[in-house]
Amino acid sequence: MNFLSHYYFERFSWQPERVTGCLLPDLLKNVDKSYAFRPERYARELEKRKDTLAIFEGWKRHVEVDRLFHSSKYFIDHCHYFRRKIIVPLQNTEIRTTFFAHVAVELFLDHLLITNQLVNAERLYENLEGTNSYSLKRFLKIIGLQDTALFFDFYQKFVDSRYIHKYESVSSLVEAMINICKRLWSFSLSEEEKTELTLIFETYIQEDLQDYLEIFKYIQDRLFTE
Repeated sequence: MNFLSHYYFERFSWQPERVTGCLLPDLLKNVDKSYAFRPERYARELEKRKDTLAIFEGWKRHVEVDRLFHSSKYFIDHCHYFRRKIIVPLQNTEIRTTFFAHVAVELFLDHLLITNQLVNAERLYENLEGTNSYSLKRFLKIIGLQDTALFFDFYQKFVDSRYIHKYESVSSLVEAMINICKRLWSFSLSEEEKTELTLIFETYIQEDLQDYLEIFKYIQDRLFTE
């Protein structure tokens, strides 16, 4: 799941550190895809303090939400269905349509949450800003990130940009997908192809994702029973 979808499960949290923790695995991957931290190995030390414990609890929630989401029939089916929609407009590129569909479905859910006002994106940013930087730095050092400067530079830019607000616009989702893919492949799309993709996105969101709240209920129910 993407940032807003993860926040959905922590939207009532009164601890900024827990909210930041629920986004932290993805924030770190945005800094460096080679990062592969295992905080559970340092559980005893992380649980000694309330601040690092809150971040750790958010991290564990993130991992569990992703596990439930990516193994769900809902996600697997929508990746399959949407992939078939984008084969033609992407046929002249090297983009893996399975990857494209995977990320797009996640962005669609964020889009629906923000447009239907089920989460407050600005409140998410307030939590990130309200997180104690010393606590976050302490957590990162415990799990093995000794040089935290690069992370905090990205973190500040992420907060300042307020980029998630752009997820309200379908055309911005298309641009986001193109930018993500350009990190992995060299390609170009014409304005006509971008317009076609935007129409495909809009149609799929309107016609095929009316049941999007089902996946959030599915995960929520299992977070407390499994």
